[in-house]
Amino acid sequence: MNVKQVIESLLFIRGDEGITVLELTDILEISEEEIEQLMKSLIEKYKSSDFGIAIEKYGDVYKFVTKKEYCIYIEKLLETDNSNSLTSASLEALAIIAYNQPMTRTQVDEIRGVNSSHLIRKLVNCGLIKENGKSDLPGRPNLYVTTPSFLDHFGLNDLASLPKMDDVPVTESDEVDLFKSKFYEITPKNN
Repeated sequence: MNVKQVIESLLFIRGDEGITVLELTDILEISEEEIEQLMKSLIEKYKSSDFGIAIEKYGDVYKFVTKKEYCIYIEKLLETDNSNSLTSASLEALAIIAYNQPMTRTQVDEIRGVNSSHLIRKLVNCGLIKENGKSDLPGRPNLYVTTPSFLDHFGLNDLASLPKMDDVPVTESDEVDLFKSKFYEITPKNN
């Protein structure tokens, strides 16, 4: 049995979901160290220009991915479905959770200043966040954390790869003068 070929088959079958080291050790009945060595070897193999795919590690999940230099051809093949695209509000809630996890929905609401329950549901349905236990706060609300799909979607190896907040430039258009808001209080007319 060629263990590398078995791993390639498992990676192929798992597709976007990928496979963890723990799963590989259970299936192949070899140590984590051996799996890690085999994966390093396979990653190097697929870096060759002979292949249009590569193996990447996202969190603790390995998966086949297409090489970035071929993305224009893949885009031509695939029709983009914008129905699952994330709104700026969804991205804002996702960023809050990613940088501060685990968090409750109420904590996200407090930072955003508005109710985020529908955004949290959308992010859970998209598989970018998941429930991860209960808080010790009154009512024991759910705690939310990002998923391996989050790492995959944004091309991150782990949460430490998130950009540092100091690295994000703030432009003048990002700042809002609340005193010059287009919204104003309407006073009722006296009858």
